[in-house]
Amino acid sequence: MNQVSALSPQSRHLFAKLRHFADQKTISNGKSIHAHLLKTAAFPTCSILSTTLLNFYAKCHLFSDARRLFAETPYKQNAVLWNVLINNYSQLGLAHHSLSSLQLFKQMLRHGSLPNSHTFAGVFSAAVVLEDAVMAHQAHSLVVKLVESGDVFVYSSMVNVYAKLGFLDEARNVFDEMPVRNSITWSTMISGYASRRLAEKAFGVFRWMLSGGAEEETNEFVFTSVLSAFTSPEFVNMGKQVHCLAIKNGLSEIVSVGNAVVTMYAKCGSLKNSIQMFELSTEKNSITWSAMITGHAHNGEGEKALALFHDMHSHGMKPSEYTLVGVLNSCSDTEQINIGKQVHAYLVKAGFEHQMYITTSLVDMYAKCGYIVEAQKGFDYLHEPDLVLWTSMIGGYVQNGDNEKAFSLYCTMQTKGIAPNELTMASVLKACSSLSSLEQGKQVHAHVVKNGFSLEVPIGSALSTMYSKCGALEDGYSVFRRMPSVDVISWNAMISGLAQNGFGNEALELFEEMQRENAKPDYVTFVNVLSACSHMGLVDRGREYFELMLDKFGLAPRVDHYACMVDVLGRAGKLLEAREFIESAVNIDHGLCLWRILLSASRNYRDFEMGIYAGEKLVELGSSESSAYVLLSSIYSALGRLEDVERVRRVMNTRGVSKEPGCSWIELKNQVHVFVVGDLLHPEIKYIREELWRFSKVMMEDELDYETVSEE
Repeated sequence: MNQVSALSPQSRHLFAKLRHFADQKTISNGKSIHAHLLKTAAFPTCSILSTTLLNFYAKCHLFSDARRLFAETPYKQNAVLWNVLINNYSQLGLAHHSLSSLQLFKQMLRHGSLPNSHTFAGVFSAAVVLEDAVMAHQAHSLVVKLVESGDVFVYSSMVNVYAKLGFLDEARNVFDEMPVRNSITWSTMISGYASRRLAEKAFGVFRWMLSGGAEEETNEFVFTSVLSAFTSPEFVNMGKQVHCLAIKNGLSEIVSVGNAVVTMYAKCGSLKNSIQMFELSTEKNSITWSAMITGHAHNGEGEKALALFHDMHSHGMKPSEYTLVGVLNSCSDTEQINIGKQVHAYLVKAGFEHQMYITTSLVDMYAKCGYIVEAQKGFDYLHEPDLVLWTSMIGGYVQNGDNEKAFSLYCTMQTKGIAPNELTMASVLKACSSLSSLEQGKQVHAHVVKNGFSLEVPIGSALSTMYSKCGALEDGYSVFRRMPSVDVISWNAMISGLAQNGFGNEALELFEEMQRENAKPDYVTFVNVLSACSHMGLVDRGREYFELMLDKFGLAPRVDHYACMVDVLGRAGKLLEAREFIESAVNIDHGLCLWRILLSASRNYRDFEMGIYAGEKLVELGSSESSAYVLLSSIYSALGRLEDVERVRRVMNTRGVSKEPGCSWIELKNQVHVFVVGDLLHPEIKYIREELWRFSKVMMEDELDYETVSEE
């Protein structure tokens, strides 16, 4: 400012005007002053006006003009000129502009001009955008050489670049070595930990800030940073402590802090507190509404999230793209396709349809609602879908049972050179599990290793499940034992694999180990455990585990668990007890499935009377599954009651029940071949039928030879 005061009154006036036009981006007025400076020869002779003119063009994003002006300026030993371009490029946050910023920095060094704190701030910002860790480290070396350690501005920028690039240890080293810190430094370090879901470390830095005499530095930015770290139920008490401190310091009324509190409680599963804070908020903006809508969606309250979106619209509040993502997720969770289509129409009208994360949410919504064709259209709409969109589309196909298409899409993704993430691999492994395709599963496992993924959740549990479902129990068990941390899904996958492959006792032993490890079982765990008891004929243990659900773990048995218990009793031949168990299940809406299990067990034990009782119950309840009618008809046929056979078939025809065609598949040379009864579409069907006929003739000849030998 001393240099400005040394200018003539007219030059000071031009200086002020140029700064004003730069802030307002009034290009024509700024160019008029440029013409005046050329006419009066003030440019390029006056360094201050030349720098201000350069800043005007850069701030107006007229970079080609700015570069030409820069080339004509003789003051390139002055770091300020370089800083104008470097910082204006980096502030735009775009990759190609950030690249220009770093190229200018290299030119500056070659020119012999020494960078200063403002130079490094721009360089670090550009390195973040480009994820250029090499440049960050090189700039760090220059900072140590050229800048004093007490420069809070540049060292805070360095903490920021390391934190955002994921080098948290290096960020912490820089942070710890700083002799002076301000609120930006503290909030940057806390945000770095929060962004990597390291809540305890973020909270630890916050506590150090308070105890280390820096409490006066705590502002709304520090509080929003630390609150964003608490994203799961185990951190709700930490969140409450920070919330109380925000109230004590008079910061809870600031909108950004209030929004962070609402979001924190919702993400920690304390939806009641989140709603209370939302209702107490006097200044609700679109972020407040978005936080509440997303919070309900996150906690499985999709219906309420949609109702809140309606209220938000009624209050005249314009939703942001983040709000719409939360609403679309709610439509996905509740399978409200009609509302989803309305939201789709709204976001097209609002001009959001070109945004990648909006398109990704749309694809996810249509796929989860079973509209896979519409999901594919959304996927095809973007010519260069990102990894998240590829993953959503692959997951959509898996969820809708089109596992071959999911695997094909993954192969296409690979040919395009797009590296998968953990969720991509988990979805592809699930497709292999559903297809029982062991060879393809092994190939995907090789991709997991090649891409450097560890056996953390979800990949570890997906691999264990795949091997177990494909019958490769040793491989599945090996993966399970090598997982660094095991969640309930992983336990369930292994218990299920053992139970389904005839290792019921081992499955129950693993369940006992799960309890010893203090891992809390869920509903799926008990379905697997009861299935193991069923396969092993362990009626008493089955009863014990069934009662254990509610008594020890507070899990009220659902239809699946009742079905398993009926199967346990049915397989053990305790058909009367199974019938009494079904009729005692008055608190559960079991529909038809329990009677269907009893009917199947009655046929196996040739208890025709019990079979007729269960079958007629199914007919009476209006079953739409052909298997019930076919089983009942076969029982009547075995008893010679042809009139009842005809009656069952008439009911079946009247209700439009048709027998579903059988389907099977086989994997051969890395290709899955699917066969359906009566299907003639396979390209090699002619040769397949010829081979079947040849095998049939061989079997018939062997049977005749056997009968001849028996007679002799």
